[in-house]
Amino acid sequence: MMQVKLLDIFGDCAAWDAYVERHSEATVYHQTAWGRAVVRSMGHKYFYIYVEDAGEIKGLIPLIQVKSRLFGNALISMAFATNGGPIFDSPEVLVLLDGECRRLSRALGVDSLECRNMKKIHDDWPTKSEMYSTFRKTLSEDSEENMMAIPRKQRAMVRKGIKFGLNAVVDDQPNRLFAMYSESVRNLGTPVFPKKLFYCLKQEYGDNCEILTIETEAGKAVSSVMTFYFRDEVVPYYGGGTVEARALAANDFMYWSLMDRAVQEKKCTIFDFGRSKNGTGAFSFKKNWGFTPEALHYEYILKDGEEIPEINPLNPKYQLMIKTWKKLPLPLANIVGPMVSRYLG
Repeated sequence: MMQVKLLDIFGDCAAWDAYVERHSEATVYHQTAWGRAVVRSMGHKYFYIYVEDAGEIKGLIPLIQVKSRLFGNALISMAFATNGGPIFDSPEVLVLLDGECRRLSRALGVDSLECRNMKKIHDDWPTKSEMYSTFRKTLSEDSEENMMAIPRKQRAMVRKGIKFGLNAVVDDQPNRLFAMYSESVRNLGTPVFPKKLFYCLKQEYGDNCEILTIETEAGKAVSSVMTFYFRDEVVPYYGGGTVEARALAANDFMYWSLMDRAVQEKKCTIFDFGRSKNGTGAFSFKKNWGFTPEALHYEYILKDGEEIPEINPLNPKYQLMIKTWKKLPLPLANIVGPMVSRYLG
């Protein structure tokens, strides 16, 4: 008989992570390391639900509860991540996971439960598929083929960075990354995540989390990105740069260096460029690299009377906040930002 159980992600997680490793629809965000980093750095409650049959896991869904007066009360699979919805072996397992999600939603009194799926799973759940797109691409074993697969104008930007003599180095700690990332998101009007999150992610993922930093010939850091490796995939996630980065084409050089390193040293075959909001500059940047956008299908369980949450910079109600945030001195933004961002999910 199949049973629904809860996992303590600070206990024995070997069976959960082994299931994630072998499931074809799993992502790096399904691993318990992601949840531990979020909980350790931000203190949210977690509910890692799985279905077990004869001692073997047959399906699972990782949930983080993000609750605040400003943004509401939600269960998110997976919070602070691109993906992380349910993965399962059969429709019967999904029914059990759905049932536990509904029971938990009622028990916690949440406004919504959000499943961040790559593909549509439920035909009858409220869905948001017009907001975000993901960008994934198969890589060649040959570096020149990968270079030539980049559209001409974008390829010229990569070669510009090469001509400037930029150098890619791997940092052991996220100090330089956080400094550049926090400046970048402040300039976009977005609160920065707690610095502790970056340290916790690095600690939890170990060698499968890498920080690639781009330096000038003089050794000055101008851009940096935190990347995760999962099976044959390379997943750049948190990135940022200084004001000089654009003139030096440092971000273009950075992603090319990462792509080439992932193929030559990590033997990756998939480059996952993450999600971007449709119609934004980040969306266009990734398309310019020759990636084809694919809609993400986020699905919801909603409390009666509630609508699909719209907690994103494109929501007009947040425009004044964004304009104000861009004007904050960076030291102040780095103090206040984590107090807000930990509730954004």
